[in-house]
Amino acid sequence: MGFEVLALALSALAGYLLGSINCSIILTWFFKNKEDIRQYGSGNAGMTNVLRTVGKKAAALTFVGDFLKCVAAVLLSQAFVALIAGGAGMEPQELYGVARYVAGLACVLGHIFPAYYGFRGGKGVVTSAAMIALTDWRVFLLVLLTFILVFAWKKIVSLASICAAVMYPVFTFLFLFFVEFSGSPLAHHGDKSLGYLLFATAAALFAGVTVVLKHSANIGRLRRGEEKPITLGKSK
Repeated sequence: MGFEVLALALSALAGYLLGSINCSIILTWFFKNKEDIRQYGSGNAGMTNVLRTVGKKAAALTFVGDFLKCVAAVLLSQAFVALIAGGAGMEPQELYGVARYVAGLACVLGHIFPAYYGFRGGKGVVTSAAMIALTDWRVFLLVLLTFILVFAWKKIVSLASICAAVMYPVFTFLFLFFVEFSGSPLAHHGDKSLGYLLFATAAALFAGVTVVLKHSANIGRLRRGEEKPITLGKSK
């Protein structure tokens, strides 16, 4: 148990420190004459604000950077499990999956509350998307579909992000219960324990609620009809 806790603790630490590398702040500093993205537009240190105030190139690089830092965090978590728990002669079993969620969540929290930038970061949408893709690609496809459908309907990134965040724990529970949970009558080859099912669902719920709470100002603007849609043709 001690080795497992150590592997998870290192996964969380690595995830948070990598998540704290805020690409929107760094890239705006380069593209906009050493300016801080948090002083422009919505004040959010994220890709959408970069797209609106800096331009398409910086926004695309921000997306790639925010996605890849979560990939790096998850890969490190798998290495920690292999080296520490595996090296101790344990059978990791579900520990690899738990470590992916821990590293992903820590990376999202690092993005939102970055230690290097006064704990004022972004809303964690792209980093959360990377976490979802790396923990369960099937859930990711459904969450992505939700985002695409809502965005195609309203052209509002915040609304699409909120809807996707709300559905994330729902999709996670349904897939794990009906496909992988060993106690489900419908999952003939399920091998996941009840503990894993509850942990994964709780992790997804935590991530979803965190993203929704970070969009509280957007929710207010949506209710007042003041949230602006994305117009790519006007971006630099």
